[in-house]
Amino acid sequence: MRLITVSLDSIRLGEPLPYALRDAKGTLLANKGYVIQSKAELEKVIGKGFEIFVDIVDAENHRSYVNRLRHMVSSNKALGEIASTKIAPGADPTRMEVGDAPPDWLDMQVQANSLLRDTSAAHFLPRLHYLNKQLRVYTQRNPNGALFALFHLSASEIRLYSATHAMLVSVMCGLAAREVLNWPEETEAALCLAALTMNVGMTELQDRLAVQMSPPTPEQRIQIDQHAVRSVQLLEQLGISDKAWLEAVSDHHGAPPGPLAGMSDGRRMARLIQRADMFAARLAPRASRVPTSPAAAMQASYFDENRQVDEAGAALIKAVGIYSPGSFVRLTTNEVAIVVQRGANTTTPKVAVLINREGIPTADPIIRDTGLRDYRIVASVPHRDVKVQINLQRLLPLTVTAASDRF
Repeated sequence: MRLITVSLDSIRLGEPLPYALRDAKGTLLANKGYVIQSKAELEKVIGKGFEIFVDIVDAENHRSYVNRLRHMVSSNKALGEIASTKIAPGADPTRMEVGDAPPDWLDMQVQANSLLRDTSAAHFLPRLHYLNKQLRVYTQRNPNGALFALFHLSASEIRLYSATHAMLVSVMCGLAAREVLNWPEETEAALCLAALTMNVGMTELQDRLAVQMSPPTPEQRIQIDQHAVRSVQLLEQLGISDKAWLEAVSDHHGAPPGPLAGMSDGRRMARLIQRADMFAARLAPRASRVPTSPAAAMQASYFDENRQVDEAGAALIKAVGIYSPGSFVRLTTNEVAIVVQRGANTTTPKVAVLINREGIPTADPIIRDTGLRDYRIVASVPHRDVKVQINLQRLLPLTVTAASDRF
């Protein structure tokens, strides 16, 4: 059983529970279908101040059901047909088109986690292609929002680290390939798929290592060293024959430095994935260590093994920015802000102030342009040092270009 936390706000009073509620040890608190009538009853069921959890399989089925309802509504299906839709175990959203509704990043996080942990499923490849399609569509619509959501989730939820990391690396690579390197669309698509599946041979181990306080054991180290080979074997067993995709996964830790033009498609993709993997991993927390500062992570990706400017790393930094959306910074005003939009250059993003110069959380985010002298960035701020609750749904609208009208 794999448990994930759910928000108390997601429990709808007076309606049957869509999944069983459990405590941190997996002990059953309330059965699926049980109706909690009031907040007082909810507190009695779970205990005041305690977190509640659900089995990730139940969460995946429920979110797939919700997605189907959203798709039916957006497709103007008859009310009777919508009302008759039931939750089906293993509901498969792979045939759905990506609609116009805002992305549900928490849902995609669950999708990716379930997908990468179950490579034996008959629908693995269609689900993988659908997840890749969602990520690419949403990133093209709002690249700032995609980076914001995934950097935030990567920093705040380490129990689903492997899936979140794969999505973040995929989005970063896709942006660099499309906006900076001008790679063909089919190459970009294969690159993003390779990034999503680079660690499929060690998904469970990668999640375990993220919460493990001790260094990897000798047995774990062997699995780490062999995971690229294992990932390629799994992909081949699933029917993947794309040479560049497989080469990118195989070499995503071993691609050498040098001009990209002199490499094969697979090796170029592997080098870009390697630099994005390094950048994102250094920014993500682990139970055993604190994350690296954005500046240090940038330097590690920007310079190659010979201390020369790395072409792939430079493309990533140009696409994402030194201060990526979703990261925290301190301004010359002594305000603490979260980056919401990439700027005219890599060091001047647009930000939303969350803590004023007196150290008090703001009632509403205040937009600043760090390209202006009065609001320059003076330092990065670690995620752990910001004691403000981040509401994705509230802040994501600030990531769209139209948010510049607020200045």
